[in-house]
Amino acid sequence: MKASLKSKAVTIVLDKIMDYLDREPMKNLSKALEVGRKLDLKNDYKPQIEAISDAIRNEESSGYKIIQRLVSDIDKNVRNKFISNFLVYNSFVSTEKRRETEARTGVHIPWAVLMDPTTACNLKCKGCWAAEYDKQCSMDMETLDRIVQEGKELGIYMYIFSGGEPLIRKKDLIKLAEKHGECMFLAFTNATLVDQEFAREMKRVGNFALAISVEGFEAETDMRRGEGTFRKVIEAMDLLKKEKLIYGFSTCYHSKNVNVIGSDAYLDLMVEKGCSFGWYFTYVPIGKDAVPELIASPEQREFMYRFIRDVRSRKPIFVLDFWNDGEYVQGCIAGGKQYLHINANGDVEPCAFIHFSDINIKENSLLDCLKSPLLHGYQKRQPFNENHLRPCPMLDNPEILRAIVKESGARPTQQMDEETVEELTAKCENAAKKWAPVAEKLWNKSKGVNAGDKEYAQAVNK
Repeated sequence: MKASLKSKAVTIVLDKIMDYLDREPMKNLSKALEVGRKLDLKNDYKPQIEAISDAIRNEESSGYKIIQRLVSDIDKNVRNKFISNFLVYNSFVSTEKRRETEARTGVHIPWAVLMDPTTACNLKCKGCWAAEYDKQCSMDMETLDRIVQEGKELGIYMYIFSGGEPLIRKKDLIKLAEKHGECMFLAFTNATLVDQEFAREMKRVGNFALAISVEGFEAETDMRRGEGTFRKVIEAMDLLKKEKLIYGFSTCYHSKNVNVIGSDAYLDLMVEKGCSFGWYFTYVPIGKDAVPELIASPEQREFMYRFIRDVRSRKPIFVLDFWNDGEYVQGCIAGGKQYLHINANGDVEPCAFIHFSDINIKENSLLDCLKSPLLHGYQKRQPFNENHLRPCPMLDNPEILRAIVKESGARPTQQMDEETVEELTAKCENAAKKWAPVAEKLWNKSKGVNAGDKEYAQAVNK
């Protein structure tokens, strides 16, 4: 790296921050933050730093309570790894290094890589495309390790696992986290394979967090994921909380569960069980076994839009909505803009929800994969709609996904049925048309950023 952010300078700053936080962390937060400012040489993160500073000064704010939980309720090693890896390497170091790489190569470098260690899964959830995968497909350890190593060289320090069920490979994932100790790792998991040994391994490496899939309370979760799943999820959260780890929930909202997962009672349970964050997705009808009736109605999607924005000011948990938060990140972040997806067969896809590819990581370097026509087709069109509440080229603007796939010559990667882009987008046309006028009303009212949500916008908009 250039002299501006050499590793020695980063180490000095991190050591000073940790020293403050090891001694009366809440009392010394302001001092630690001021030290951290020294890494923001170009003021890239000034709004985020100011938002954290404002939260620290207001002990009644949800932001203060979120920070308090992080520094007080989390194991010291895990907390320090989160600060160094997620808040420093994934922010200041990554931004500087990605800029250098982009200037040298002319290729846009994303912030994160999402990849599937395996297609295997111990559950068969209703409407899940992974249920159609070849259960024997997986990426070998050498390929997983190479992706991370090449990514670090480009400036990528955030790695996310999905599947299949990634914890089927939990020993390998711990090895990756241990080897690449300056990176942050997150796995989307059904949590049924979490046990005490694994929780303690997460605590030991410190840089591995979980986003636990849950659909609501017992009835809603077991309806899609199978009888007894909710009980296992709660048991896993109790284990993780006991070890003082960082984890959150990942909830798919659909036509059958919006009133439950969009309730204070549900969020309160997640906070009680120790979740630091919550990630909401809306249901998308991918694959031959998709259930289009589960697509949330425009009224339900609007309800979630309003609910998420309301609870951010009231609950001590950081919540995101992958679709409805498009206004804070200028629309879609996939296609290599901020992240891309690599499936277990090595196919490089623009998004976890878009199963088309024109290049494979097993035969190409990560940098060469980032040059693919499919990703280029995404990036040259982003944002896909001037209304960032219609961010998606599949669910909100299906005609655009058809054009990108046709132009790039990408092939379907949905392994068992090879669903064509025409078949996929046909299931989204009606939902897109119905959502458009509702999104237009909300967009015109918000003008891109809700006045009461500026703190959140500053925190997530890089």
